Amino acid sequence: MTDTQTVQLTISDHIAEVVLNRPHRNNAVDISVFEGLAEAGQQISENRDVRAVVLRGNGDHFCSGIDTALFTSNPDPKSLIDRILTLPEGETSNFFQKPCTIWQEIDVPVIAALHGVTYGAGFQIALGADIRIASACTRMSVMEIKWGLIPDMGISTTLPRLMRADLAKELIFTGRIVEADEALTLGLVTRITQEPDEAAHALALQIAQKNPDAIRRDKRLMNEAWTAQRAEALRLEAVLQAEVIGQPNQMEAVFANMQKRPPRFT
Repeated sequence: MTDTQTVQLTISDHIAEVVLNRPHRNNAVDISVFEGLAEAGQQISENRDVRAVVLRGNGDHFCSGIDTALFTSNPDPKSLIDRILTLPEGETSNFFQKPCTIWQEIDVPVIAALHGVTYGAGFQIALGADIRIASACTRMSVMEIKWGLIPDMGISTTLPRLMRADLAKELIFTGRIVEADEALTLGLVTRITQEPDEAAHALALQIAQKNPDAIRRDKRLMNEAWTAQRAEALRLEAVLQAEVIGQPNQMEAVFANMQKRPPRFT
């Protein structure tokens, strides 16, 4: 990691921290950020030592949205359209969707710490996380309509799980700004706290101290069963539990609780 990287990744004590690092541009998303987020997510997915992820932004804001230089520096939209319509081999997400969808493809919990503006691309990146902890000063907007665009960074797979369709349509059609309290009511954030970065790290540490085998399957269960048919959801519960019960980490959780000591998971 270097201070000049627009996306920074550090891993310590089983927790990965991914930081948007363009504070001079309010962490606006340019091509390097698209690439950096996708690469950070890929590295985390390949690291079995990671048990939780914290996603945050440096400076006064989480992310102000797309860097408008993407439009002005590309008067011919063909290169952007190619990236929109082209899927890398084996992928279901395009270049612009990957920085959001990667957080649901990772099999450990991802916690976003939000503050300041969380607009457009930043809004969609935040929705990719499993949990969003926001400060009272957080402001959110699906802002793509301001630029004559539709939101296309995976929002169709995240927003429907969080809020009613009519309310979502209103936000998308108008691009209006939602304050933190309303965002909580709408289901866009999980909770509001004075220090979201600290709260996100505390939650990540709490999760990292649980059976990692169970946590990974908890996330898969919630992701796949949330909208599944009843029989399919019940079957998935049974299959995932059978993979965990009686295994060394599950037994370690039992013994640690009985012996009143911290667990030592492998």
